[in-house]
Formats: sequence, C-alpha cells, structure tokens
Amino acid sequence: MLTPVKKDKFGKEGYVYISYGHPKYLEHAVASATTLRRYDTERPIALVCTENHKRLVKKHNLDSLFDFVFDLPEEHASIVGFKHNFYQHLYFEKNLFLDSDIAWCKDPDRLWMALDPYEFTVTGNLISDNFFGAPKSIGVLKDIIFLRRKRTLKRFGLTYLSRAQTGLMYASDYTLTKKACELAKEMLDRKSETHFQSRKKEQGRTEESCEWSLAMAMSKLNIPIYPWFQGHTSPQLDYINLLTEHDDEFEYVKCKYYCNDFVYSIRGLKTNWLKKLLIGFFSLIPGKGDYMMVTPYCLHFGWYHEKQPFYEFSDRVWKRLAEDNKIKGKSYPEAEVSDTSSNET
Repeated sequence: MLTPVKKDKFGKEGYVYISYGHPKYLEHAVASATTLRRYDTERPIALVCTENHKRLVKKHNLDSLFDFVFDLPEEHASIVGFKHNFYQHLYFEKNLFLDSDIAWCKDPDRLWMALDPYEFTVTGNLISDNFFGAPKSIGVLKDIIFLRRKRTLKRFGLTYLSRAQTGLMYASDYTLTKKACELAKEMLDRKSETHFQSRKKEQGRTEESCEWSLAMAMSKLNIPIYPWFQGHTSPQLDYINLLTEHDDEFEYVKCKYYCNDFVYSIRGLKTNWLKKLLIGFFSLIPGKGDYMMVTPYCLHFGWYHEKQPFYEFSDRVWKRLAEDNKIKGKSYPEAEVSDTSSNET
C-alpha cells in the first residue's frame, strides 16, 4: 500500500512502527506490537517498511498483527531518513510513533489523553545535559570549558535546548510537523556550525542521530517537549537491569525511579558496581536517595549495553508464534545474525 496523501486518514488514533534493514528488526517490531496488543486491541497499528520487509510480512502472515502496511522509500530507510520525514507518515488523525525496541507495560488510554493537547511533540527533558549529542566520555569537558553548547545556542538564536528522546513521537497537525521536520533537516545540514558530533562515533552505532536537530528545531519553533520523566505517569523509561524488576514476558514491570534527577542520571553508566557506589554515596544526602517503584507506559531498551533482554524476548515471541503456526519459522537464516546494521535509537 502506498503512502496516503496528507488528507487521507485511516482512523482517529493509531500507532506507527518502522522496519527496515536486517530482518531481525521486523521481529523486534512484532515483539513490541505484541506487547501493545495486550493493552490496546482497538487502535490500529501501521507498519512502515521497505519492500523486502513487506515481503516478509506477507510470507509470515503478519497482517493480523499490523492493520496497515505502508511503503518506506529506500532513501528514508534510516533513523534520520524516517524521523526527519515523519510528516509524510501521518496515517491517522492522531499518530503515535514507536521505536521497535519497546515493551508496553500498561493501558495507553491515559497517555493518549495526556498527548491530546499537543499538535506535535516528542518525549524528552526540558533542558538537555552536556552529553546530549556530544562525546559520551571525558572529551565532553572540552565542550564545557569552551562553552560550546552556549555558543551553539547563540549562533542559532536559541534560548534553550531540550533533550529530545524520539522513541515516542506524537503528531496531529501536518503543517506544524512538516515545519519541524524540515527545519531539523536544515539544522543537521549545518552540523559543522554546532558542537554536536556524529552518533556513528559511539560504539555499536551505525546511523546518524535525529534527536539534537529535532530538539533545535522545536526550540526555534517554540514547540514544547513532552516530559519524559513523570514518576508513575512516565511515558517511557529506560530499561536498566540494575533498576528494573520484571518477568521474562515483561507482563510485570517495576522500575526503581530516583526522584532526584542527578542521581537518576547515574543509571546510564555501564558498570553496575560504579552505579551502586555513586548512587549509594549521593544517597547519604537527605532526599537524594528517595525513589519510587513505578510502571511506565513503555519500557525502552535504548541503551546499547542493555538491549540483550529485549533481543531474547523478541526471539521467544517469534518462536511462540511459529509454534502456534501463525508464522513460518525464522524470518532469516541463522547465518545472517551477525549483521550489524541497526535502525534503533
């Protein structure tokens, strides 16, 4: 099915997934959609995919899971290619785009209600930290010392920069969404004028980031970010093994959510002993160690070093569907598993 013109809609509210590259990413979208269907059996799910993945959808009889399957042009088969052209994929009156490495944890009805006042938004923090779009190492000190973030904002006429996290993107207004996406493209083209570095420099990453350019565009257009961290009503939280209680199927999920932003930011460190040490140290300060156990709407496996549990879950879902004869076994030969292409954030 071809991408519809902007005025043609296929429902009032609906979800949008994207799939391209290695066939295993289709399996991830299937696993994520399966968790979504635990809680929402009414709103349609659209899959936007390349021709080879479209053939796999037909081969494995996945039409029962995805209500619509739309064409993804090869030139848009990348993180930037799709998310900077999100306005071309507004199939419903209100659209919620989801990364495929997400497990749904509870009924999304209240999330839809909370997003309703927005015309276009992405999840994130109002203010970005120094690591956003910058080196994830001691190299960030150079940016801090030379005030590079401040100089970027001044050069582009911005007064603030949010930390965009595009695992969830929402849009109900075509014109505003297009304006934000087109401006984000311009920002990315001018990367040499900013302090941001290529995401490809990070270990395990093969694609450019769309997030800092969208954050700059939203700041320029005064488009509000949708708060990422909201305690019990958080739209999504990162999967961190040390801080997450769950069963194998992610039907039971509880995340340890530290109420202090700085203490909670320590979750991103790779080494568990260092995380425990730092959290324990700062928790000695009254109030810094306060936490709550929450169930977010979505559990996002966005950290590269924390993805393995989702990979294993995805494999189990696919095998279970195959055993139930709903699909035809593996979507790719085992010899292809070593493929390192990635369309994840």
